[in-house]
Amino acid sequence: MNGEEMKVTFDDKQPIFQQVADIIEDDILKGTFRVDEQILSVAQLSQLFEINPATVVKGIALLVNEGILYKKRGLGMYVATDALEKIQMKRRDRFSKELLSNLLSEADKLGLTTEDIIDMIKQLRKE
Repeated sequence: MNGEEMKVTFDDKQPIFQQVADIIEDDILKGTFRVDEQILSVAQLSQLFEINPATVVKGIALLVNEGILYKKRGLGMYVATDALEKIQMKRRDRFSKELLSNLLSEADKLGLTTEDIIDMIKQLRKE
């Protein structure tokens, strides 16, 4: 994301500022932004995503409140020391509560056993 052109399409399922925060988190998870490294500025992000700077500020504020980013006065926003662990914990929790819960609910409707689900997952992992 460091200066490269990228077109982001936002969806209507969640607020854009939340999606901005998720994109920054994704970049931290992928190693695009590392611990104590500066992320792009609000102006750069708003230009990159073609959205209002206030929306970017709101997304960044969310990450600051969660301890994922911190501000160096006059210099910008930086990745916190334990950002990766915090993101992983948050996403694992969301994965369990949202995705797996929905998956198991649908599996129950289809009469799938735990073994059936495990087999399906193993098959998908091979692909």
